[in-house]
Amino acid sequence: MKRLLALAVAALVGGAVLTASPATAAPQATTQAAVQAAGTGTGYWHSSGSQLVDATGAPVRMTGVNWFGAETGNYSPHGLWSRNYKDMLDQMASLGYNTLRLPYSNQLFDPGVKPNSIDAVQNPDLQGLSGLQVLDKIIGYAGTKGMRVILDQHRPDSGAQSALWYTSAYPESRWLSDWTMLAQHYKGNTTVIGADLHNEPHSIQGGGGACWGCGDTATDWRLAAERGGNAVLAANPDWLVIVEGVDCVSVTGDPQCGWWGGNLSGARQFPVRLSKADKLVYSAHEYATSVFAQPWFSDPAFPANLPALWDHFFGYLQKQNIAPVLLGEFGTTLADPRDKVWLQELMKYAGTGTTGMSFTYWSWNPNSGDTGGILNDDWTTVNQAKQAILQPYLIPPVGGGGTTDPPPAVSCAVTYHVDNAWQGGFVASVTLKNTGTTPLKAWSLGWTAASGTQITGGWGATVTQSGAQATAKAPTWAPDLAGGASTSIGFQATGASTPNPSGFAVGATACTT
Repeated sequence: MKRLLALAVAALVGGAVLTASPATAAPQATTQAAVQAAGTGTGYWHSSGSQLVDATGAPVRMTGVNWFGAETGNYSPHGLWSRNYKDMLDQMASLGYNTLRLPYSNQLFDPGVKPNSIDAVQNPDLQGLSGLQVLDKIIGYAGTKGMRVILDQHRPDSGAQSALWYTSAYPESRWLSDWTMLAQHYKGNTTVIGADLHNEPHSIQGGGGACWGCGDTATDWRLAAERGGNAVLAANPDWLVIVEGVDCVSVTGDPQCGWWGGNLSGARQFPVRLSKADKLVYSAHEYATSVFAQPWFSDPAFPANLPALWDHFFGYLQKQNIAPVLLGEFGTTLADPRDKVWLQELMKYAGTGTTGMSFTYWSWNPNSGDTGGILNDDWTTVNQAKQAILQPYLIPPVGGGGTTDPPPAVSCAVTYHVDNAWQGGFVASVTLKNTGTTPLKAWSLGWTAASGTQITGGWGATVTQSGAQATAKAPTWAPDLAGGASTSIGFQATGASTPNPSGFAVGATACTT
């Protein structure tokens, strides 16, 4: 569920003067046909000033939604207990959401962690998969709808949100290695376009937590984002690097504090410096008074005070052509009459068409306790009041990430054999057969290692293991596997030779065993 947000605001608007740029200009008229033609573009994305563009230089924009759950103890997006994942993605795309923000926790990749609460009748092809393999399935199908995906490190463990990008149990080294693994895992897959490095960094009441520009490497989120972002780009130079704000910045004027992750005012003096500057996207979170009664909602000037407030926190980055801004989370129950006004004003501020500010609404899920979702509690019908406000700003997925037509059918079979075993270790071989007629190009075979085993070396492919997820990637000297052909992979591992590994799959396609 959505995390509780800031409980206190250090500097309130009483007597405060906001540094404001002019109100957002009325968007230029854009025909729906022209918007749809732009879709989500071609290939990977980068920035030109504050505009996101595709590989051809055409303007593109995320108008998406969050589907949470993989960051929780379910270790998979919620709702799979009642609906098929393809059915839900079909519905998202048909409503006009062209981007999916997928939260996860680092704990998702721990050995022995298994997704749960996935109905076997509704989702038979997700049974027995690891958390990463479930994400692969969702991402694979989203690509066939023309949708794009951004991955969001929502929290280190599945229990609760963390003020910092790391904890004692999941140190920064793990944060970096997991991002590197994901960047490599999805390299070449144009459905996945970026990494939201950490969700809602924030300070802690009474002292501590995240800061922006303070210079302490243990707490300065701006410096950490540079380390994380450059690690991602070293592994996958095609990805966008998405950097959220913090809650409080004391040297940029009032109000000093806002929503967790929502205050990017410090980026003016202390910008994020990446090895590829055109891959940087700043991201802000913004919520309604039904989530928390921030003082600006009771200002007599409401709602006319909102554009200047947003300019101060994040909008200046977009308006001054510094960098693109993504409204990564914003949501409401619409329980308070001011909520509807706030949402309408925020959408107007973001603008229409491909030149508007990108956004991913929180959330698709109805089980977000403080916002509800686009879906009603039955996980099927749509909350028409919310959808009606968002609809004019949505750019439906047309082409773009992945393919508009389903990719050629992939089928595979795997034979697993323990060749030799001893106390504390073993050697095993995996035979992968392409049982289809289409070549498996630059194939990558994944599986879930048995608990307690760790691969120490391999041959016949590039064999690695991260957490419980093992991967064998095609060797450079033989990157393709022809239809009907087989290849043999060997590896050595520590641990017991039984039970056998499970969940063998090429990409999002499970192999028979």
